[in-house]
Amino acid sequence: MLGQEAVRSVSIFRFRQGYGKDKVEDLLAVEEPLQIRLSEGGPARSLAITMRTPGRDTDLALGFLFSEGIITSPEQVIAVKQGSPKEKDSQNTVTATLSRTCPVNWAKLQRHTYTSSSCGVCGKTSLDQVEAVLPFGDLPSGWSVQAPLIHQLPDTLRNAQRLFDQTGGIHAAGLFTPAGKLLHHAEDVGRHNALDKVIGHSFREGDLPLRKQVLVLSGRASFELIQKAAMAGITFVVAVGAPSSLAVELATELGITLCGFVRNGGFNAYCYSGRIVK
Repeated sequence: MLGQEAVRSVSIFRFRQGYGKDKVEDLLAVEEPLQIRLSEGGPARSLAITMRTPGRDTDLALGFLFSEGIITSPEQVIAVKQGSPKEKDSQNTVTATLSRTCPVNWAKLQRHTYTSSSCGVCGKTSLDQVEAVLPFGDLPSGWSVQAPLIHQLPDTLRNAQRLFDQTGGIHAAGLFTPAGKLLHHAEDVGRHNALDKVIGHSFREGDLPLRKQVLVLSGRASFELIQKAAMAGITFVVAVGAPSSLAVELATELGITLCGFVRNGGFNAYCYSGRIVK
């Protein structure tokens, strides 16, 4: 669970038409950098820095390492720990110690292209590279979700968002059964971090691949989020907002049902609508 470090109180002036202004306390979702480091038995090396909401940082690190193709099974992770007594601000550092059976190709990581949605690689190259590293092979097709249920899922996720209730400014990702039961969710200022936390939890619990679970995103569906979903074996994605063109191309290429603009009792199905039944 996220603690109070995920929320910060500030003094603001609230303006309301016809009522002037009032000085009040407001709650903000905290955004701080998290450094993810890797160790192969020797000194740890920095792999990435991501801006996130503090809390469940080890799940975030595991989800990031898995969805980026660096680790493939819990047995490859000897330990994942937060903080270091030798470093200032150590709570903003997570170090994963990997087994020697999981060597890290640092040269390849330095050329990694998926850390930003503005990475600059062409669409076809992106699609090919994602498909080449999927750990679970072909995705299943023999299951379905009822259409009336789909537009209910964002509300169910929203009702579980404690931090959104406090701040109004945070994303969420949630895993549902095809019958609409919320299994697990996470919140973060970064939509990709929220999904990494969900995937990291599933990785830690040995639940991957998530073959027949529905992923619900509180915002838009980007290429990066569809890539992470595919890595986790997810075949059905529901987003409150719009998908990008490359997200739709990737979902189409990989056999993922993608729904967007899920609101006001309706939604758009961009690909593989055969999994949706009345």
